[in-house]
Amino acid sequence: MSVSKEDVKHIANLSKLNLTDEELDKYTTDLSNIVDFANELSNINVDGVKPTAHILDIKNVFRKDEVDASYDREEILKNAPSKDAGCISVPKVVE
Repeated sequence: MSVSKEDVKHIANLSKLNLTDEELDKYTTDLSNIVDFANELSNINVDGVKPTAHILDIKNVFRKDEVDASYDREEILKNAPSKDAGCISVPKVVE
């Protein structure tokens, strides 16, 4: 299956692109090559190949979730321009 100039014009129109005749010829050739290559992939013999969801072995790389000491709240609130009930107070931005 090859891509025709009408196909490229239609795609360009949907994409709101104005293509020159040179660009139209170039993209017709490029898209035809891409489609032909994709069609070649369907001819590859994959008998006996197990389907994979990922090409690499997946392992958990996260650390254990452990409770650790945190910063002192009063020390943090010293840097806040305004505070209320142990929290940083900010102006309301949503009505």
